[in-house]
Amino acid sequence: MYPKKESKKSTVENFKIPSEWKLKEENRWVIMSKIIPWEKFEEEYAKQFAENKGAPAKPFRMALGSLIIKEILGISDRETVEQIKENPYLQYFIGLEVYENEEAFDASMLVHFRQRIGMELVNQINKKMVKELEEGISSVVEGEKSEEEKSEGENQNRGKLMIDATCAPADIKYPTDIGILNEAREKTEEIIDSLHKKREKKSKKKGKKPRTYRVRARKDYLKLSKKRRPSRKERRKGIKKQIQYIERNLSHIEKMREDGAKLSKQEEKMLLIIRKAYEQQVEMYENNENKVENRIVSLTQPHVRPIVRGKAGTPVEFGAKLSASYVNGYVYLYRLSWDNYNESGDFKGQVEEFKRETGYYPASVHADAIYRTRENRAFCKERGIRLSGPPLGRTPNVISPEKKKQALQDERERNAIEGKFGQAKRRFSLNRVMAKLADTSETTIALTFLVINLSALLRQVLGFFCLFQRKRLFFCLPISPAYVLY
Repeated sequence: MYPKKESKKSTVENFKIPSEWKLKEENRWVIMSKIIPWEKFEEEYAKQFAENKGAPAKPFRMALGSLIIKEILGISDRETVEQIKENPYLQYFIGLEVYENEEAFDASMLVHFRQRIGMELVNQINKKMVKELEEGISSVVEGEKSEEEKSEGENQNRGKLMIDATCAPADIKYPTDIGILNEAREKTEEIIDSLHKKREKKSKKKGKKPRTYRVRARKDYLKLSKKRRPSRKERRKGIKKQIQYIERNLSHIEKMREDGAKLSKQEEKMLLIIRKAYEQQVEMYENNENKVENRIVSLTQPHVRPIVRGKAGTPVEFGAKLSASYVNGYVYLYRLSWDNYNESGDFKGQVEEFKRETGYYPASVHADAIYRTRENRAFCKERGIRLSGPPLGRTPNVISPEKKKQALQDERERNAIEGKFGQAKRRFSLNRVMAKLADTSETTIALTFLVINLSALLRQVLGFFCLFQRKRLFFCLPISPAYVLY
């Protein structure tokens, strides 16, 4: 049955909000705000600002909270500001004390927040957040361990460590030599137009603009790019033409600068990138090769490098390569590099970091074949660590059922870190990093892992709350760690 109501026009004036309305303690944003140790990193964040100089900066909680909101909701910077303006729970999460029906900050501030917080600080917050909440819950559930139990466990290997590496693709179009050269040519034409306008304003006379052959160059580019499968000879011919166009434009720019024309900072930066890309393309053309060191694949993001992964469907990805560790259901970013590297070199460092954080070595390390080098095997043997995977040498004809079962179990456990990578790429933004600068991209990637752990901690807190609620206990979660009040 559909209830019949008198048709009334809904207006903003008629809409009523209860005067006794309050934020609910069990709301996810309220709980997450208590999990994150805001105050412990406020001072470190404030060090980068001068005292009693300039406009007052936004608080650390507002900066980090807004970035977390953006990552969890998967929205743009502008939409993040709108969501915060409309939602009182989000305003509480970023530290506001009174609901405000105005924008807390401009959308462009999110770029500055990423630059100020940085990847290293995000990683520290990630570790501190997990450690404090885990210690708080375990102290309530298990009780404090005695000194004898602690001393007995110090020299024992415990726990499992899963390690792996992946790539975080950047938001760039698939690069080709002819495409990069065409973009570089168009940028040089824009610089020439800008310099010519500045020169005319300065001299107040109409001078002759240098000839760029842009129409002919565009036709040459389209003639090659529209072909489905151009031959090698056609590609080299098209690349040579674009190189010649760029060379002519660069000579015009230099001559105009000698005559007194000045470039803006943005144009100066772009010109340096174009020169580097031009030199690389000339080197590859003259040597008849497709490889060059520190190859530029995007003029707008020159820090991005091709990462050869060898995966089915995407053998090469363009972005940052990163190594991560998975411990007790939480994932931590260990290393991030824009250049390709062999992840087996991170093995010792990840194991030692596990030792620093926990106080003991892991009982087993689960990694794929690239980590199982002789050096890493010897490192594990000295410390009593079992490394997953088959031993070196020829495979025996007969394998015991115990070893088969152990190998199968190791692979199943190693899937956990692959699942975290899948969560980061499918649910969050690791599959396509939208930030354009190198430092802001690094912060975005680190925030993805922080948000993954924050989501896991939220589920754990809610489960912990339900467990103790059955026993008629009241759950209270201050900033950190967790407590249960009887």
